[in-house]
Amino acid sequence: MGSTVLSLRIDGELLDRLRSHAAKRGMSVQDYVARTLIREDFDERFKTAVDETEKFYGSPGAGTDDHVRPSAGIA
Repeated sequence: MGSTVLSLRIDGELLDRLRSHAAKRGMSVQDYVARTLIREDFDERFKTAVDETEKFYGSPGAGTDDHVRPSAGIA
């Protein structure tokens, strides 16, 4: 997979906060932002997969007491 450049114009205060968060983790701002975006994308895809699974098996509390919810135990 190749990479592409994404240029952003952001507020100085936001950049300072990003620098602070990145520094706490020993990361560059670029790596911190990329990691955050990747994590957010994963969370969205995971939630969609859980929702689709619950649609397939039935939503929680819909009288399907013999099944364990796919999202059981996941916060």
